Amino acid sequence: MSLLKKWFQGPQDISEAEAIEDYAVGRVPSRYRWPIPAIILVLLGNSTAMFWFSLGADMSFQVGWPSMLWPILYMVVLATVIGACVMKIAAKEGLSLSLLTRGLGFGYMGSAFTSLIYAVNFIFYFLFEGTIVSHAIAHYAGIEVGSLSGVAIFAGIGAVTIWFAWKGMSSMQFLQTWGVPIFIGLFAFCLYQLHQNYEVVGPSGWLPRDAGSASALWVVMNMANGQIVFQGLLGTDYGRFAKPDISHRGTATIMLGMLVPIVAVMLCGALLAYTLMPHIAKGDAFALAMDPGFVFPTVIAAIGVLFTVITQIRINVMNLYSGSIALSNTMDMALDYRPGRQWWMLTVWALGVLFYLCNILQYTGTFLAITGILTNTWVFIILADYFICRRVFKLAPSDFVEFRREHLRRWNPCGVGSLLIAVAIGAAGILGLYPMYYASFIAMLVGPVLHVAFSLASRGRYYFSDFPADTPTSWRPAARYEGPRPAIRAPGV
Repeated sequence: MSLLKKWFQGPQDISEAEAIEDYAVGRVPSRYRWPIPAIILVLLGNSTAMFWFSLGADMSFQVGWPSMLWPILYMVVLATVIGACVMKIAAKEGLSLSLLTRGLGFGYMGSAFTSLIYAVNFIFYFLFEGTIVSHAIAHYAGIEVGSLSGVAIFAGIGAVTIWFAWKGMSSMQFLQTWGVPIFIGLFAFCLYQLHQNYEVVGPSGWLPRDAGSASALWVVMNMANGQIVFQGLLGTDYGRFAKPDISHRGTATIMLGMLVPIVAVMLCGALLAYTLMPHIAKGDAFALAMDPGFVFPTVIAAIGVLFTVITQIRINVMNLYSGSIALSNTMDMALDYRPGRQWWMLTVWALGVLFYLCNILQYTGTFLAITGILTNTWVFIILADYFICRRVFKLAPSDFVEFRREHLRRWNPCGVGSLLIAVAIGAAGILGLYPMYYASFIAMLVGPVLHVAFSLASRGRYYFSDFPADTPTSWRPAARYEGPRPAIRAPGV
């Protein structure tokens, strides 16, 4: 095997069934691990999602240049740290985040709830990205976006993504490998045409839409805060295939390999939006300038439609894959039902089509605020459990995380209770009792503090129903621990 193949190609000696299921509800074996460059290559599909063009334009409209750099820097730094920590745990254990959640403070039924939260995120992003494609085709062909023809376009492009995501990581790596040079080539052509046909507006012209808004910076910080955990989780879905002994430097490299291109795409989103704004005569110019489904066909016509379709198929393959992993775990834990990961992709697709019909994207701002509260709080509780409850207070083993339901309690009230309380506090902001843009920050700080307090008060009794006798551990419970204890093993056994 050549050096490049060794770096960028995953394991090939796997069965078709193994590739399709991709260990959605089990531990990834050590023989099925991927090199860091190969994982980054798959994640580049997320880096080039058109969501980032839209988010970059939105942030620039809110606060302008250079203020938009602060939320971007916050997102990159926090997402790298959070993603590196969670991915290190996932790679060591070979478990998805949903399976890790079972043992990290929630119990197996509690983690079914968090897996559902995670799945809803991907259903939304599948809908958002697929909508951009349908808009691009509809705008170019003169089709009404909300018509039955528009729905058929959305459903048809979604069906193509199912085909690519059917065989898991191995299939997605092929798509992302060839998708990256195509994306770079077509986007370079777009920038060339933009420079040839328009007066390009650089950063000095990126002025905020409402210069007098004192809360604008908090609004965009809230946008960034909604991504710091979600991007880490997305990275972890694929980072769990990294070598078990990967270092934090290695997992941080994977995160930066995904995040640095995202920054470039966001800045290009602002460049495109401000350049086209003076030339949009009909409709809401701000909304259209943020919609890649309008921007790219406007700049490069039919090639822009092709560019949008190729790009969005790549990212929606990732949304389908991660959504299917989350739903597999939800139904496995809640109902002990395992039809296969690939069938949950069909569920994500069907729900996307349904919500497209209902025009749920009109509530995007509220949805992102709510999911930001739920997702951030959940993951900060997991990190507090692993690094504080286990490593500092010795309330559970830190050398392994148990995920098998026969050894776990159905519910761990420490994690579930702290999540519910923190989310209720965040919901008060959504309902207007205090500014909504503070909600996710408050919830994600309150949740882990409560979890540590509850775990200490309960003395770790809710981690295990029965301590696994088949798992070696160096952990010895602290005096305060009151749960099931590991068996004392003779030296060398």
